[in-house]
Amino acid sequence: MSNYAKDYSLPELMAVTAAREIQDGELAFIGVGMPLMAATVAKFTHAPNFNMMVEFGAVGPSPRRLPMCVNCAVNNERAYYTGTQREVMGAQQAGFVDVACISGAQIDKFGNLNSTFIGADYYHPKVRLAGSGGANDLASSANRILIMMRQDGRNFVEKLDYLTSPGYLDGRPGAREQAGLPGGGPVAVITTMGVYRFDVDTREMYLEKIHPGVKLENIKAAVKWDLAISPNLIETEPPTEEQVMIMRTLDPLAVYLGNGRSLLAGDFETFMKMFEDSYEPMLKLMKEKKM
Repeated sequence: MSNYAKDYSLPELMAVTAAREIQDGELAFIGVGMPLMAATVAKFTHAPNFNMMVEFGAVGPSPRRLPMCVNCAVNNERAYYTGTQREVMGAQQAGFVDVACISGAQIDKFGNLNSTFIGADYYHPKVRLAGSGGANDLASSANRILIMMRQDGRNFVEKLDYLTSPGYLDGRPGAREQAGLPGGGPVAVITTMGVYRFDVDTREMYLEKIHPGVKLENIKAAVKWDLAISPNLIETEPPTEEQVMIMRTLDPLAVYLGNGRSLLAGDFETFMKMFEDSYEPMLKLMKEKKM
């Protein structure tokens, strides 16, 4: 294994932390963005036999460049099967997805997520959000759920403004089963401050790992309930040099891992030229990894 990297960014740390949750041989439902980066790192390192399913309808793709959106045709490249959104959503509802990665604007202590609106009135919200998309389906049906999100002091709340995607509901034993939810629920919450797990009895979130350089008092201040702390609290494992190399080869413009989106929104021709120039290094990496 490579040595731990000394030069890495917070998004790179989050992506690698999520990648380590994916096991070899699994099928994961992956969206574009940070989850895709995490999945690709896993595929290139410890989980070569892991496969992705994407909302566009592809199963087992291995694209030689990063797609720009969930409907990008790149998502179909070298896939085992290319179907429809209805087919892949039906497959995950039937229980074929081992792990899925979702996010939200708010989260509560039981891992329930809100991605619908902020405010007291659904019809007159302070902020109207994107909505569920496939997140509710995944949270309900996937065997395991990974949650990735920013932690800004406002979004770890005692009570959600709206429950979009179910975690462990009210925390009661068997609450998910009584609600008819076949999936296993969330297993980890990976944020910009640390990594959280869920107590097997209370289903309440607790802090398992703290990111390097983050202070515990700052994490407590960013959570609106009395946060439980693991008695074995440890620092989040940093990415290795190999993992950082892989991420920067896959995303040289930092579209997913940094400020590349601002370039995409600005000088599009310059962006596309740089994007095309990244193709050969990616092919070289895939050849070395026998992908």
